[in-house]
Amino acid sequence: MPESSDRIRHAITTWPYMLFGERWDLDTLCQVACDLGCVGLDLAGPEHWPTMAKYGLISVLSPNGMPDPPFMKGLNNPKYHDEVIARTLRRIDECAQAGVPAVIAFTGFGYRDAEDPNSGEIPPDEGAANTIRGLQLVALEAERKGVTIVLEHLNTRVSGDDWRGHPGYQGDDIDYCADIIRAVGSPRVKLLFDVYHVQIMNGDVISRIREYGNDLIGHVHVAGVPGRRELDDGQELRFGPIMQALVDIGYEGYVGQEFIPTKDPREGLREAIEACSVHATV
Repeated sequence: MPESSDRIRHAITTWPYMLFGERWDLDTLCQVACDLGCVGLDLAGPEHWPTMAKYGLISVLSPNGMPDPPFMKGLNNPKYHDEVIARTLRRIDECAQAGVPAVIAFTGFGYRDAEDPNSGEIPPDEGAANTIRGLQLVALEAERKGVTIVLEHLNTRVSGDDWRGHPGYQGDDIDYCADIIRAVGSPRVKLLFDVYHVQIMNGDVISRIREYGNDLIGHVHVAGVPGRRELDDGQELRFGPIMQALVDIGYEGYVGQEFIPTKDPREGLREAIEACSVHATV
């Protein structure tokens, strides 16, 4: 039998497995990642890196260092620019030293005060211009250090559950976020293409992957729709063709499993990684 190799580089996002279900500790999560052939953990910060190194795992994407929830106070609002930029620059430097390839970024909520929906709205064009300016301010350092900044698109349709939807987030249109990346014009500023959020807000997932291409897409997250659950027969997407589309555009980044477990997490992850595998005969 010819040998086969998986053309997708798999990772497990930390928070669903440390906050839900069995609430694994970091060592358990690292061991599961190794058992399933993952290369690393996703959204793992500096506090996780020494333990991960013991297992031969890397952090494929770092948080930006903003307080939780980090997606509220973002680059669309000049009120938060100083803090977001300072924390992002600090994290870029930490990532460069540790060999972590990417740092996450957010537009933020579309309110003048991110914590007060009654504070007045930031118009989308103004929010985009502010986000572009903020990303350009950190892009040069990212280019110097060889670290990629990835801007995440989030859904605003799912309400009443902060883990599954984010009403108020300005970057809820994937094309809006893609246009921001194009305007920044840096090879080290790209799009975090989260299949779960894209399907809910925009759909047409494979066509958008082909449209944006490897030049725009810098990182990928996956979860089942609806419910941000396992990638099994209870959700509406076929991940095999989605992963093949990524391979077809030349994507060589990471795919982070970011679903909230509703059954045995090991079995759910095994199924999900199998669903997202693209094997090439060698």
